[in-house]
Amino acid sequence: MKGLSKTFLTGLAAILPIAITFYVLIRLASWAESILGTGIKLVLPRGLYHVGMGVIAGVLLVFILGVLMRAFVVRRLFSWGENILGRIPLVKVIYGSLRDLMRFFSGGEDRGFSHVVLVTLGQTNLSTLGFVTRQDFAGFPPEMGSEDTVAVYIPLSYQIGGHMVLVPRSAIKSVPMSTQDAMRFAITAGMAGMPS
Repeated sequence: MKGLSKTFLTGLAAILPIAITFYVLIRLASWAESILGTGIKLVLPRGLYHVGMGVIAGVLLVFILGVLMRAFVVRRLFSWGENILGRIPLVKVIYGSLRDLMRFFSGGEDRGFSHVVLVTLGQTNLSTLGFVTRQDFAGFPPEMGSEDTVAVYIPLSYQIGGHMVLVPRSAIKSVPMSTQDAMRFAITAGMAGMPS
């Protein structure tokens, strides 16, 4: 019986990430089709609309937005809109968190994680993987940090979230690892291997 359970769990571990990925992609496609497809149906003459045009329109809109974001005027308008969202109490927390998460995964230069470090915990031999998020505390209250203080984000395994800690520079050691590889390693509790 134990062997059957182990075999089942092995199969589940193999299929579940694929199933969840396809589920999310299908839900996004369905959402784009229902919203954008409805708009296309209103513009096109009857009979010219085909299923899938909403998804194609969604992909094109995202691509066009990416191209437009390279223009100075569009970036300024987008920044103005972000400033407005940043003044609405609940919206600024949700939007800011999602924006920072997407910037991290999109590989932008301003992603916030400057490099991967090991943080030594107190006087022990224990250490944890983290990401330096701030090294300059100019303008912050003096209690938050000095020239010797570094802000480090420590992700939690198998969760979306983590802790930001302020530590002395002497407590960190740089690790020659990309932020994506380190994040994958941390959130899988060290079970993810290095990419080949």
